[in-house]
Amino acid sequence: MSSVICTLFEGHYHYGVAALTNSLFHQGFKGEIFAGYRGELPQWAHSAKENKTLRFPNASTFAINNVIQLHFIPLETSYHLTNYKPDFMLKLIEGVTRDAESIYYFDPDIVVTTSWTFFEEWITYGVALCEDVNSPLSKNHPRRKAWRKYFGEKGLTLSYKDVGYANGGFVGLSINNKSFLESWKHIQVKMAPAVGGLSRSQFKEYAALPKEAQGAFAPFSRTDQDALNATIEAWNGDISLIGQEGMAFKSGEPLMPHALGPMKPWLLKPISRALKGSPPRLVDKEYWKYANNPIFSQPPKLIKTKLMAIKIAALLGRFYKRKEF
Repeated sequence: MSSVICTLFEGHYHYGVAALTNSLFHQGFKGEIFAGYRGELPQWAHSAKENKTLRFPNASTFAINNVIQLHFIPLETSYHLTNYKPDFMLKLIEGVTRDAESIYYFDPDIVVTTSWTFFEEWITYGVALCEDVNSPLSKNHPRRKAWRKYFGEKGLTLSYKDVGYANGGFVGLSINNKSFLESWKHIQVKMAPAVGGLSRSQFKEYAALPKEAQGAFAPFSRTDQDALNATIEAWNGDISLIGQEGMAFKSGEPLMPHALGPMKPWLLKPISRALKGSPPRLVDKEYWKYANNPIFSQPPKLIKTKLMAIKIAALLGRFYKRKEF
């Protein structure tokens, strides 16, 4: 199957892009990865060459090896990148990747730990999604009811499908299900007035959401993710939702550990955090496992030190762990 992968990043998230790409290579992916970005390219991509065939201004390609090409696409959008996912995917499949049979979006703080062949089979069952740590949301949960009321007033009908609430960090689909992306984009545009515009998000380091749009029961406090789950109710096709274990939010078979929250693996101080009661997560271990080769984004000595510190921190975590409430 002809598949393409995409992600979006800015700032220090380039470390995650490198590890995501490395993990995909080691799990058997062959093909093109498109990374939309703002700011400057990282030092590890200094050999990227301008590529006019991509038909994006100032786009460049980092030819990692004869198996994977990583394309860098400079973005000109006022949207917060978390709200730009369906737009970016549609631009790709309507343009330079129009011959692809499937497309996958991964957040850059995800590491893939299962064979790529699984992902290609998964999308034959419907739009592939993974359950969020905040799932489930019941049929008449206040947020779901608020979505239906809000969009109903705008002429869109939402119908309850499943108790599962999907994480916005991963979406995979066959091109035959392109209408899902079109619906997601449309719903985000309709959502925009409720969150003060798509330049805003739930992430504190960026333009904050209006006060009335914040909080656990605000209908769009997670912007793109809430819009994604509203899209599931608005769209008529099949969804294939895997549980929280897929992103290593609970025990089970992890597919793609996902680093939620501000503590990203490349910022981790394992022993210090372990002494505060937070042992290393699976995603921390997997990030440093895939930090180098074939892309070398971290000094080898640092990787060796981090892996050793993670082992020590994991041992400490057996005896001292902060109680969760």
